[in-house]
Amino acid sequence: MAHALASALVLADAAKEGKKVIVGMLILGLVLASLPVLGETYMYFRYHRRGRSPH
Repeated sequence: MAHALASALVLADAAKEGKKVIVGMLILGLVLASLPVLGETYMYFRYHRRGRSPH
């Protein structure tokens, strides 16, 4: 019985670690995806504010 309880605690710790890894990966993905979006938004507004071609 003690062995089953110990293995359940190990699995619970593994699940918590897995959740932390997944949350960290999602946050990193959002940060990496936001950089091009912000850059394109900046270029869009810069182009339309001046009314000219960006070249």
